[in-house]
Amino acid sequence: MNPALTPAQLLDAALAEAALAPAHGDVPIGAVVADAAGQIIAVAHNERELTGDPTAHAEVLAIRRAAAAVGSWHLDGCTLAVTLEPCPMCAGALWAARVTTLVFAAFDPKAGAAASLYDIPRDPRLNHRLEVISGIHSAAATDLLEAFFAKIR
Repeated sequence: MNPALTPAQLLDAALAEAALAPAHGDVPIGAVVADAAGQIIAVAHNERELTGDPTAHAEVLAIRRAAAAVGSWHLDGCTLAVTLEPCPMCAGALWAARVTTLVFAAFDPKAGAAASLYDIPRDPRLNHRLEVISGIHSAAATDLLEAFFAKIR
């Protein structure tokens, strides 16, 4: 059995996935889901431009793929690692899927819903809360986003 991947290793994989998004005009955000044993079971990057789907955020796609991989919408014990703090939709999807841990790199002061504007994963009014680990590889994630937006502006 392989050793469990660390949060930093999961974010390395998410950063590699994020780098694929600009090839089809999407913002470089990547996400991976690891199972309870710490092994990656799903990967995704933003596909909103590619698919024309406003919900095709990296986190939502990774959650869908992880649910298909385990055969259940219950992702108890799973960790989702993403390069940018989730928006309200994605934070809600993490809650709905019962993901156990969220790891994110860069904070999003404009739309972040896991610390910056809202704290959906740890809201005591909800029936499920997530452990949140933030700030790992923040500079690398920010650099990727800044380089993308510098090219299109």
